[in-house]
Amino acid sequence: MAYEPVIGLEIHAQLLTKSKIFCSCSTLFGAEPNTHTCAICLGMPGVLPVLNRTVVEYTIKMALATNCAINESCNFARKNYFYPDLPKGYQISQYAQPLSEHGYVDIEQNEGKKRIGITRIHMEEDAGKMIHDEHLPSSYIDLNRTGVPLIEIVSEPDMRSSEEASAYLKRLHEILVYLEICDGNMEEGSFRCDANVSIRPRGENAFGTRTELKNMNSFRNVQRALDYEIKRQQYILESGQAVIQETRLWDDSQGVTLSMRGKEEAHDYRYFPDPDLVPIVIDESWVAEVRKNLPELPLAKRERFMRDYQLPSYDAGVLTSSRVLADYFEDVANLSGKPKAASNWVMGDILRFLNEEKRDIKDCPILPQSLAEMIQLIENGTISGKMAKDIIEEMYRTGKPPTTIIEEKGMVQITDEAALAKTIAEILAANTAQVEQYRGGKEKVFGYFVGQVMKATKGKANPQLINDLLKKMLTAS
Repeated sequence: MAYEPVIGLEIHAQLLTKSKIFCSCSTLFGAEPNTHTCAICLGMPGVLPVLNRTVVEYTIKMALATNCAINESCNFARKNYFYPDLPKGYQISQYAQPLSEHGYVDIEQNEGKKRIGITRIHMEEDAGKMIHDEHLPSSYIDLNRTGVPLIEIVSEPDMRSSEEASAYLKRLHEILVYLEICDGNMEEGSFRCDANVSIRPRGENAFGTRTELKNMNSFRNVQRALDYEIKRQQYILESGQAVIQETRLWDDSQGVTLSMRGKEEAHDYRYFPDPDLVPIVIDESWVAEVRKNLPELPLAKRERFMRDYQLPSYDAGVLTSSRVLADYFEDVANLSGKPKAASNWVMGDILRFLNEEKRDIKDCPILPQSLAEMIQLIENGTISGKMAKDIIEEMYRTGKPPTTIIEEKGMVQITDEAALAKTIAEILAANTAQVEQYRGGKEKVFGYFVGQVMKATKGKANPQLINDLLKKMLTAS
């Protein structure tokens, strides 16, 4: 029997606010354990939470960017469960009345675009972190993360393969980073994903029993975990058994999912409105102001790069993978007037240098104006493409502009036709056997002569001029 997977994702994104959602404690990552805490985020008796306005604004941004409807009012609820890193014994979240609902994003697949629905986007506080001792049967609690603001993005069960789930996850990740409301760091836990997956006979409408997958800290692991779980459930059904509704952990080292606990339903959390927080009324003028200040989003930017700069789809996809990279490319393209050349240099050498050193484009020592200047020097014949390869390495190493490097190293391209003709004549005179081979029809020898000229001129000769003069002089009687 052919089975079809049904996948929905729940994504938690930590918002880039300076302070926590209900208190003034810092959200800075990496501090000493339990130093960014206070009576409010520790849930001490008698304290009252105060909502961080920026959290609401950032949530509105993400809702608008994903085509969600903003509810006129929303409220916070208490989600009750007991876990060592949850000091209050409940989490302040949203459930029945979230900030936004009914959105979507489009993903690109081989078959074309596919729309993935978003059930809701809501605000909530994060829990703490448990640290397990590798050598002793002990665990420690770090509550620095307790109360850090999150948005939870809950999808519709619209994905039918791990590839679609990965594409959807990447699309939301790039939107969050473009909006500058989340750094998207999966290793630090500021972008986390839980997956709900079930399978059903292909053609059926009813859903199968789902499992929830946790502990997936990379795009690759999300896809691997889904692929494994789909196969596991198919094996169970084909064996005549029933899939159990449960939460399972992904074990990256073994490449398997492992049972963690029974899967809770909403009623298990006993949601009820938080009595310490009043309902939030979202003013339409506030939404309009946020909408007006939204940046150009990645999909729109990608389409504009293809339209305005005549870039292939692949180039546009790479260059818009981050907002900073897109801005860097666009500066080079506009300053040089050569968008395809700018694309080639940025996607090629610039990204290669940065990847080798694990650096971000914002830390690139080559300024956009310097790269644009180098492209113009190639276009006007001052330097050759081969020379540019050496120059750009020096630019990256020193941060110097190309003209300074050219002057220091005497790397101006030879364009004097008379001087170059003299050099070629000497090379032809010294290689009479190869000349006769070429004139006898062995055209591959032409490359040998080009190499000899480049060697004699230390790579400074204009390649087009070399080709023109060689053809002229080799065919002369």
